[in-house]
Amino acid sequence: MTKIGDLIKEADWKTEKHVPVIECQDAVKADERIEVRVGIGKEIAHPNTTEHHIMWISLFFYPEGEKFPIHIGRCEFYAHGASVLGPNTSSIYTLHEVATWFKTGKPGTIVALSLCNIHGLWQSSKDVKLK
Repeated sequence: MTKIGDLIKEADWKTEKHVPVIECQDAVKADERIEVRVGIGKEIAHPNTTEHHIMWISLFFYPEGEKFPIHIGRCEFYAHGASVLGPNTSSIYTLHEVATWFKTGKPGTIVALSLCNIHGLWQSSKDVKLK
């Protein structure tokens, strides 16, 4: 039986253009607002064409000591240059980067998951501590 975890790829975002890059503070006060930015292809740009693009980014927070992660949100990207004139003919291209905020009373791990229409699922994570 294939498990979803077996299908998710990880790598160093400095050498791989598909890995979500999580940017946020390393430590926050309990219940303080945390700004989180997630982008794809920080060091190596990921294409955004009709044929090859990032479809979505999902963000989770796994609080320390909890049984399950909390799904914070998901952003889907639809503008990859396609139009009624054909592939890569539109002047509209989305940028595969999102920003959001959340609060937590516990330390834990932020997990970002993204989907490339050609190369599948990719993830990264970042620990957040309490001050």
